[in-house]
Amino acid sequence: NSDKNLDEVEKIRKKLIDRIIRVDHAGEMGASFIYKGQMAVLGKSKIAPLIQEMMDHEIMHLNKFEELLVQYSVRPTILIPLWKVAGFTLGAGSSLLGEKGAMACTVAVEALVTKHYDDQVEAMVQNNPKLDQNLIDIIKQFRDDEQSHHDLGLAHGAEDAPFYRSMTAIISGGCKAAIFLSERI
Repeated sequence: NSDKNLDEVEKIRKKLIDRIIRVDHAGEMGASFIYKGQMAVLGKSKIAPLIQEMMDHEIMHLNKFEELLVQYSVRPTILIPLWKVAGFTLGAGSSLLGEKGAMACTVAVEALVTKHYDDQVEAMVQNNPKLDQNLIDIIKQFRDDEQSHHDLGLAHGAEDAPFYRSMTAIISGGCKAAIFLSERI
């Protein structure tokens, strides 16, 4: 009977880990394409080196989640092509409002991602932190990077962007929908 309970606990853990890795891979893919879109519009501006640096972080995160997909035998979301297009469009579109528009997009996305990563760490700690310590450490590091991107966006005038409140609310809502779908599909 205890073997049956252990199997059930392991199934629950596997489902949690699969969901986390799948959605985080999708999120890092989307984020890398947001920055690619920003670079397409602002690649020759004075803020381009900062955008490039943040994009490099996202690509590093993406590469790690691609490794984790294989390591944990997790299938990626089938929505990856959609997230690439949506990310690029969001990045380029927000950048058409200028550097502050791009930074407002960054703030909106990274605020949500930081909280999302915190929630994931909490779920893994409540489940069995010893089994998942490596993944917890990775997500904590990436959360710190995303928080830094958020703070850089604020420091570079995000709140002065046209339609800041409306834009960040819409972007946040879109990100929440993307998270919901990517966890499941």
